[in-house]
This record gives sequence, C-alpha cells and structure tokens, in this order.
Amino acid sequence: MIPLAGAAVLTAARMKEAEAASGVDLADLMRRAGEGIAAAVHRLAAGAEVLVLCGTGNNGGDGWVAAASLARGGLPVRVAALGEPATDLARAARAGWSGPVETLADAAPAPVLVDALFGTGLSRALPESAQAALVRLAGAARLRIAVDVPSGVASDDGAVFGRVPRFDLTLALGAAKPVHIVQPGARYCGTVRLIDLGIAMPSDVHVLARPDLPRPGPDAYKFSRGMVAVVPGPMHGAALLASTAAMRAGAGYVLLLDGGEGPPHALVRRAWSPEALADPRIGAVLVGNGLGRDDEARRRVAAVLATDWPLVIDGDALRLVSPEELAALRRAVILTPHQGEFQALFGDLPGSKIDRARDAARRSGVVVAYKGADTVIAAPDGRVALAGDASDWLSTAGSGDVLAGTTAAMLAGGVDPFDAACAAVWLNGEAARACGAAFIADDLAYALTAARASL
Repeated sequence: MIPLAGAAVLTAARMKEAEAASGVDLADLMRRAGEGIAAAVHRLAAGAEVLVLCGTGNNGGDGWVAAASLARGGLPVRVAALGEPATDLARAARAGWSGPVETLADAAPAPVLVDALFGTGLSRALPESAQAALVRLAGAARLRIAVDVPSGVASDDGAVFGRVPRFDLTLALGAAKPVHIVQPGARYCGTVRLIDLGIAMPSDVHVLARPDLPRPGPDAYKFSRGMVAVVPGPMHGAALLASTAAMRAGAGYVLLLDGGEGPPHALVRRAWSPEALADPRIGAVLVGNGLGRDDEARRRVAAVLATDWPLVIDGDALRLVSPEELAALRRAVILTPHQGEFQALFGDLPGSKIDRARDAARRSGVVVAYKGADTVIAAPDGRVALAGDASDWLSTAGSGDVLAGTTAAMLAGGVDPFDAACAAVWLNGEAARACGAAFIADDLAYALTAARASL
C-alpha cells in the first residue's frame, strides 16, 4: 500500500485509456488488483474473518479475485454477491471462487468488510436494498475497506448518492481518483492507499506532495530570501496576519503599507502610496486582505496591477478584477479564492471543482488556488494539484489571510508560481496539523516556522 502524496489522479475515462494503452491484458490487471487488495486486507485483518461484497461488474470481479486469494492464504473469508456477474472478466473471476456465495440482503456481518460492489463510473444511487445491506454490514464491522471507491460515491466529482457508510480505508487501484481528495465524497473514503498495478498512469493532475524548497545559503541576506509588499485596507488585522505568515513562511523582508501599529517588530511599516511599490527590491506584492471594495480599494488595486511585480491576489481584491484584466498582465500571478470569491470572479462554471479551477486558470492565464475543505491548484498550462485531508479547524476567520501571506513568501522567493501555490497550501496544512484543535489564525501563522523547518 502506497501513500497518495504525489500520485497521479485519473478520472474513470482516463483510467480506461491508461489500461488500454498499457498493452496488459485486462484479466491480468484484474488479477493484479485483486491480489493487491488481498495482500492489504490480509495484513490488516490480523486473522479476523473477512466478508467481501461483490457487485456484478468489474469492481465485483476484483472482489472475487481478492476473496479467492485470501482463502488460499488461510484467512477465513466469505463472499456476499449483489447478483450474477455481468461482464466476461467478472464471470472469469467468479469462477476462481470455490466457496459458498451468500446473498447481499441475507449476509451476516464480519469483523472485516471489503466493499467491491460498485467502482468508478457510478452516476446514481445504489438500489435501496443494496444501500440498506451495505449500511448494516458496515455498521457491524470493526474495519471497513472500500475497493477503489466506496460504493455510492462518484469517482470523478465526489458526489454522494443515497446512504453511504464511512470507510476506514480505501484501496485506490492503479491511480488516485478525484473522489479520494474532492469533497463531499472524500470524507467517506477514510485513509486512502494506492495499489500499484504496474502500468503507467500519465496525468497532468496529481495529489499535492511535500514541496522541495530551497534553504538560505551562506551568502543569503534578507532581500535574497524575498521581499513581500502587502497592500492592505482599513481592516488591518487581516493584512497583519498575512504579513506575519509571509515572515514565518520564509520571506526575508515584509513591508506592510499603511497597516497600523504593534508587533511583530520585524515587520516594516510605511505609509501607503503607489510610489512605495517602486522599490526595486520587491519580490512579490500581496493585495486584498482587509482591503474593502470602495473607491480607495479600487485605486489601490489599479496601482498594484500597474506594476510589473509578481502578484498574489486575495480577499476583496478578487472582486475588483476581471479575468480579462488578469490575462493581460503577462506575469506571475496567483489567485487564492474561496467558493464565493471564485464564483464572483469567474461566474458559474460547469463541471467538477477540478474542471472549474482548470477552466479559470486557462481563461485568466494565472495560477488559481481554489481553496476550501479540498483545495484545487490549477495552472494555465493544465497542471493541477489536489490537496485534501485538511484540518476542519481551518474553518476560522483569518486562515485565508495566512495562506495568502504564505503564498506571497513563496512567490517572492523566486519559486515557480504553480509550485509556490502548492508549497503554500502544503505548509498551511502542515501548520494546521501541528496546531491541533480550536486554533486561531494567529496560531496558524506562528506554526508556519515549524512547518517550514520540517522541510
């Protein structure tokens, strides 16, 4: 079982293309999948009885292969089926199981449940009788394992159909699927681990991985580490959080233009003026935190857009620009919108969150970090990184300001815009994990020092 960090993410259609392009016989791929599932279940079951639920399609075929392999390995295993196999591959896999077969509705529970009812491509709820049986059997098990995706969730967009139990572990076959990261389906997957099928999985979408960031060398000085200029508005707290985060994430010099008084004392303050943005040492400008949307805010955004500096645009500033203006900038720009800001800027785009983020990045020509319980980072060239498993405690005022400041620090340090956004999201996630529960945005900003030191 392989952790998902850095793994390719494929939709159901792209997965079929990868399997066809591999040249490997589909029956052999099913054997590899089933035996990989069996190896993982055997390790985790610790000798306990296993109940494998098999559907009528190829996901059920994987289940039949896994059950036969588990039986050969000496583990007590039973099979309950939704019905007779409906594909040639599933029928061949069923022929390899020599034990009895129970009906799904009448199956007795077991300590370990393996769900191989439905896999990728599901677009509607399971039959009510199947839902009831799955919920009942999952509720009685001490360990619940889903094969590829939990039955009842859509692999490509994370939609949830009907009643779906929450699983402890999902075994992703060959590649990660969007649902393993994208909400609401991801919350039903539990921990996700990859079963390698031994074939190439080409994709421009990957799970966010630990970044490889440069450390200051012996010749480093404050400006070589990156200077961030923060353009605030009347809500000074938001800009102060962003400034603190930029310093804690590694920027060597942070300039807050018109941002009130008080600590941290390492923060440099100067009165706002468009001329202040002419400092040739600036590595990136951050605008939008606590900015407001009045005429003064519009003037500040216009002054920022008139510069040549790399930009991070957050908060209110996202409502004061257009995709056309952004596309005309022709320089490194990162947007960090939440759902409301994204919709205000780009409108009601179709498709999954991944589709919408990628479309927005292509239209605007900039990197989009579409944040939330899951965060989708998209580049104009089509690259996408998915970040899931975020702390629910990030749902606190000011956490977005912290992310914006972290992103500006990465960009000012000379990191590629897409990689800068990815690194910032990873650092914020790591800082949140270190904070534990009930933290506030100030705690999150201070925890960035340890997060950066962990690299």
